[in-house]
Amino acid sequence: MSMAACGQGTAGLRAIASCVLIYVWFLFWMEDMNQNSLAIPRSRAFAGAAFMVLGGVAFSLLNVVTQWLTVKLAFPPASAAFWQYAFAFLFSLPFLRKVGLSAMRTDYPWRHVIRVIFAALGVEAWILGLASVPIWQAIALVMTSPFFIILGARLFLSERVGAARWAATGVGFAGAMIILQPWSDNFTWAALLPILSALLWGASSLITKSLTGIEKPETITVWLLVLLTPINGGLALAADFAVPTGMTLALFLLAGLLTVVAQYLLTLAYASADAAYVQPFDDLKLPLNVLAGWLFFGYAPAGYLWLGAALILSASLFIMRSEMRRERQAASL
Repeated sequence: MSMAACGQGTAGLRAIASCVLIYVWFLFWMEDMNQNSLAIPRSRAFAGAAFMVLGGVAFSLLNVVTQWLTVKLAFPPASAAFWQYAFAFLFSLPFLRKVGLSAMRTDYPWRHVIRVIFAALGVEAWILGLASVPIWQAIALVMTSPFFIILGARLFLSERVGAARWAATGVGFAGAMIILQPWSDNFTWAALLPILSALLWGASSLITKSLTGIEKPETITVWLLVLLTPINGGLALAADFAVPTGMTLALFLLAGLLTVVAQYLLTLAYASADAAYVQPFDDLKLPLNVLAGWLFFGYAPAGYLWLGAALILSASLFIMRSEMRRERQAASL
């Protein structure tokens, strides 16, 4: 073995050990959060905002690691999706042990299976998109997911979509077109992958929404955790399956850990304050990802990004405020 290979292997072992130590600390912190109510600041509004922003930071770091693996290290995207969520599944085992597989008992198994298939395909499209376009472009385009949910709710759940929702959806998609610029000579079909992931995740969210009234949250979560890895594994085997080693393995361990941490912080944010309040803080993931892309890859977003992103964000906030107003009116009746 060459000295360079030895050095890379030693660096990989050190990075793996660091991931394990971080995970052990995270487990102790999570247990402390569950047992000690004083761990959450007295202001639930502050806690919700802080957890959502920290979750955005974790997601930004995860996107950097994913793009580093698929672009800088040329790791196959399908295999990258499998290993990221396989390690996330391993890091989630304490939760599964606590809840138990009995939580999977359901009268709607196929609805859960289809939901997870949509989610897995969304993951594949997202990671393939990160391997093809800059972070800032991918994250701005994936924020069109709420508009697909609105369209799907009208088509499949027979929900009423008023003029305000249609107008906001139109503005949001106009913002996406400004970012995509399909009329430009620089346009590539790979730029559509983040939108495809938004469409697939929107479909998964619609099925989740239909399940929330008839299933326990633990059942919905466990089905996702148990099925996502084997489905991603099958997709990876159908493509160019690769096994990580050394530093690549360490980066996948970090990606799996960041996936669990980000999802847990997101859960804490929604548990600490109303979803309508914390949602705008989630929109900070756009500037966070722009900053991450600039720091790690030197991506400098063009001016048209901000115009398109402003339209998408404005439409999302308008829909959120409209929903809040409808909820207050319904509660007052």
